[in-house]
Amino acid sequence: MMQPISALVRRARPASSFSAIRRCLHTSSSWSAKPIPHPAAPGPPPGPPKPAATTPEERIARKQRQAELLKKGQSIKPNPAKPASALQKRFWKDVHVKQTPEGFQVLLDSRPVRTASKGALTLPPNKHQLATAIALEWDLLVSAQQALKQHYIPLTSLTSRAIDIQTADAAGDSSIRDSIVKIMMNYLSTDTLLCWAPERSMHDAVGLEQSEDRVESLREVQKRTAEPILKFLTTKIWPGVEILPTLEPDSILPTPQPQKTRDVIRGWLAALPAWELAGLERGVLASKSLLVGARLLVEWSPEFSHLRENEQSGGRFGIQEAADASTLEVTWQTAMWGEVEDTHDVDKEDVRRQLGSVIVLVNG
Repeated sequence: MMQPISALVRRARPASSFSAIRRCLHTSSSWSAKPIPHPAAPGPPPGPPKPAATTPEERIARKQRQAELLKKGQSIKPNPAKPASALQKRFWKDVHVKQTPEGFQVLLDSRPVRTASKGALTLPPNKHQLATAIALEWDLLVSAQQALKQHYIPLTSLTSRAIDIQTADAAGDSSIRDSIVKIMMNYLSTDTLLCWAPERSMHDAVGLEQSEDRVESLREVQKRTAEPILKFLTTKIWPGVEILPTLEPDSILPTPQPQKTRDVIRGWLAALPAWELAGLERGVLASKSLLVGARLLVEWSPEFSHLRENEQSGGRFGIQEAADASTLEVTWQTAMWGEVEDTHDVDKEDVRRQLGSVIVLVNG
């Protein structure tokens, strides 16, 4: 019969050694946990700090720093051993707009700005303001390396996109146009303008939402903002179509649009001119809303000027209106909980910059 291991240990070791081993198991003393009370901070956090208004001296100093960077970029000498160092130099001194028989071109000294496909960036004769804005973009660059980043030259990249669509259409290639239409139709299924918040939720901060400054719920504000835009779209652009809210008051599952509505909108997108299609694509990607992008496009494009002839004078649908409609929920939440520095404020300005580029592109 096999003996237990404990009995074998007792026989193998003296009693004193065994007791020492047992004492080693009880050398640590126990400590009880001390709970630390969490301070209670009632109410929302304080609002973000507001930047102080710039003084003339600060603006002059900023322009001086910009001039120093331009001078430094022009004086850099490339290192032959490092080919990439050539991009750190600004190889042009002057930027100007030249009118040619084909249209306007932006010249860096004597060389025209080119598209990604290596063709000269040539703008239609009715887009002189756009050409001037593109020239200003390149005049503000301090190195050739910055020209490789689209956020430094947003109008140049957007114009290049429009020219690529126009060139593909002229060659009978509809692949670019079809891909853009497909992407924008996907945005219609979850359009920001139609995603209204539920009426009430157990997680709502009722004490903050129902304050003296807020007599409406978030859903009511979203509905009030969307109604005039939807009315314009369903009477001026797509007469007779029915556009449904994506979210019902008591559901988080998206409601699909009627097939007739999808067919009408898809046909309208497919028939847009190249410059309008490129502008709408930028507007949709910036606002996450096909409806807001379409409303902004029709308001500023000369192709749809006939739709604005009998419109009552109540202010134009511009950058601020499009940005407010597409970022309404973010504005609602940050008004309660505050902004995250270098995040919400940067996103706010970036949306306006991109929507502004749409107006400059189509209005010329």
